[in-house]
Amino acid sequence: MTAKKQIGFFEKYLTLWVALCIGAGIVIGNFAGESVAVLSKMEVFRVNIPVAILVWMMIYPMMLQVDFSSIKNVGKRPKGLILTLVVNWLIKPFTMAFFAWIFFSKIYAAFITPEMGGEYIAGAILLGAAPCSAMVFVWSYLTNGDPNYTLVQVSVNDLIILVAFVPIVGLLLGITDVQVPYDTLVSSVLIFVVVPLLAGYITHKVLIRRNGKEWFEKAFLPKFKPVSILALLLTLILLFAFQGNTITENPFIILLVAIPLIIQTYFIFFITWFSGRKLKLPHAICSPSAMIGASNFFELAVAVAIALFGLQSPAALVTVVGVLVEVPVMLSLVALANRWKY
Repeated sequence: MTAKKQIGFFEKYLTLWVALCIGAGIVIGNFAGESVAVLSKMEVFRVNIPVAILVWMMIYPMMLQVDFSSIKNVGKRPKGLILTLVVNWLIKPFTMAFFAWIFFSKIYAAFITPEMGGEYIAGAILLGAAPCSAMVFVWSYLTNGDPNYTLVQVSVNDLIILVAFVPIVGLLLGITDVQVPYDTLVSSVLIFVVVPLLAGYITHKVLIRRNGKEWFEKAFLPKFKPVSILALLLTLILLFAFQGNTITENPFIILLVAIPLIIQTYFIFFITWFSGRKLKLPHAICSPSAMIGASNFFELAVAVAIALFGLQSPAALVTVVGVLVEVPVMLSLVALANRWKY
């Protein structure tokens, strides 16, 4: 009898940890707001230094998993990769912008000002333009996805982020009339994608050459999981320490933000899933493709939102709510993918 695959303890309860960090951040913000405010002023070129360090600690362990040598196998089974790229770069950012525009500028017009609506839309766009790079390995594992093919999909997406993220975000933010500081946007991608990607690549190559692949995957990589999650949780506490007044004054704002994000997640999953079935992809490729499309590189989105709009911005709040809703929504999609296994 095959053992049932399970998500790791920290990943499984990530929503609980996020909720606890939201509570801790709000409490800290209300009782020690002036002390915490000092951290918000520690900036270089509009990039907050404490947050940059924490985000780098989140992203670097993910980049260690990327094996660009796997890209040489792209031509063997291209349909799954093509589907992933079309969904992630030609569909998902634009549907996210559309849902955000409908909700934040139309449906919620009575609850928020047009200026705040614009920033909420901007935060959603940042989420939609960054395809998942880490948790997708967990979702692929839980749905019996092909791990090697998933690695190829993630590796190619990470390379495309380098050239496509800035123009897509710039285009969509321009459409929503949000002023784009391109110098900050480009520097954010350099700091939070290029540098950790290069560092991860060099570390990956050197350590595998020195100690072997099995040691790297079974002994070295697991040590970084707690580091990545701890950095994420500390970042959330900082964010909500600055968002405390916004939350206490309008406690329903998290629910309002979550609704379009959840709709977008299910919408993209169904588009990718049924397209994969139409293309006659095997389940082991179709399922991870749908998971990559549905989930987000929220670490990058959080970092860029803070750099562009600030720690206390509605845009940063949207990206954090994205973290809050992602795990339970994605676990429901894992259950659906397993139920529909073919």
